[in-house]
Amino acid sequence: MTPDEVVRKAHTTGVKLIRMLYCDNGGVIRGKVTHVDGLASRLKGGIGLTVAMQAFSMLDHLVPFEGMGPVGEVRILSDPDSYKVLPYAPRSAAMVSDLLTLDGKPWGACPRHFLKRMAARAVEFGIQVQASMENEFILCKDVGGHLAPADNALCFTTIGMQESAGVIDDMISTFEAMEIPVDLYYPEYGPGQHELTIRHAEALKAADHQIFYRDAVRGVARNHGLYASLAPKPFPDLPGNGCHIHVSLWDAEGENNLLWSESDPYHFSNLGYHFIAGILNHLPALVALTAPSYNSYRRLRPHMWASAYTCWGPDNREGAVRLASPFWGSEVDSINFELKSSDTSSNPYLALGGLIAAGLDGLARKLDPGAPMLDDPGDQSEEELQKRGIHRLPGSLAEALDNLELDETLMEALSPLLAQSYLAVKRSEYAEFSSRDVDFEINHHIYLF
Repeated sequence: MTPDEVVRKAHTTGVKLIRMLYCDNGGVIRGKVTHVDGLASRLKGGIGLTVAMQAFSMLDHLVPFEGMGPVGEVRILSDPDSYKVLPYAPRSAAMVSDLLTLDGKPWGACPRHFLKRMAARAVEFGIQVQASMENEFILCKDVGGHLAPADNALCFTTIGMQESAGVIDDMISTFEAMEIPVDLYYPEYGPGQHELTIRHAEALKAADHQIFYRDAVRGVARNHGLYASLAPKPFPDLPGNGCHIHVSLWDAEGENNLLWSESDPYHFSNLGYHFIAGILNHLPALVALTAPSYNSYRRLRPHMWASAYTCWGPDNREGAVRLASPFWGSEVDSINFELKSSDTSSNPYLALGGLIAAGLDGLARKLDPGAPMLDDPGDQSEEELQKRGIHRLPGSLAEALDNLELDETLMEALSPLLAQSYLAVKRSEYAEFSSRDVDFEINHHIYLF
């Protein structure tokens, strides 16, 4: 939509408040709100934002970082094409935004612009990247001031479907009203855990959808007297929540799936193998972007179906990259791969942009992902894993951040301001959480994500 169309739509639908959103280095969705009467000017001139906001951690601590203090300002400029009415919030709508300098150029610390750059880099290879972020969440109830799973239903059971039928139906109606197409739903493995997936889209739109998804799931749950937590491990002794990133690679027109091969045993193309080889090659650093919270590393462990090793395999849910078997009757269009070592504490623009940068590096260097892992890598001996060039993923956020700083490909892709400010914020989070107990960790993750 054009800015004028957005203004007309807001006025004619009774919207009064429009949220202009961005996602920060801590993975937190933030923004400012304009009244509808000021929407036209805000779509033209943006809303002022201190440069310090990209140095805020998920604990709302301002991390010392040169150039991100009390002096300086950028503009929040929302994308009119992303305009969504929010059915769960009275008379409200939202748009996702870019962060621009005062001369109207993309700010070096803008995560959304980073994904735009990586998507454009893919186009130089003749590739349109499409993706879907497959979220899990736990519906929680307040029990004496503490959150607990809303039910004890088992995986995929009709009991779980019925227990949460009202809130899930409301979520589906919400996404339909927001024109975000729903794909599948089912109760997941943990108590109160659910998975509601949306259809794949071009990379930038997929990341935008993730911003709306997180807020919508939480907002609808609150309207039903519940809390929805998408945190990686909101309950240390229960299954965690993933945000698996499904990716397909298409030609520039988005008409032909470049991952398909008639001759390969898994119907996966050479281009696809090079791309996933790049992801696996950079994954010990990439997880600093895709699994970026202190809490993430309670989930990235062997035998948790979250992937803890740099390996791939056909429908192997313990492999970091799973080749998803295509659907009957639409094999060519549906073939895709899934990055499992990812969760919803990530900034979706950084996670998906980093994945694209890693994959394109594999394509440029024609990397080989090695033989597929057809078993659980956690059951293999250390000697066997070393022989196959398979590595254990980092065991902590600190280790992942150190790997990221040493990864020239990812650091170059991010650019200095975004990369260094991100490292500073995330290292401050690690320092804070590592000095506190598990209750402090859980309390600050379960509600925020």
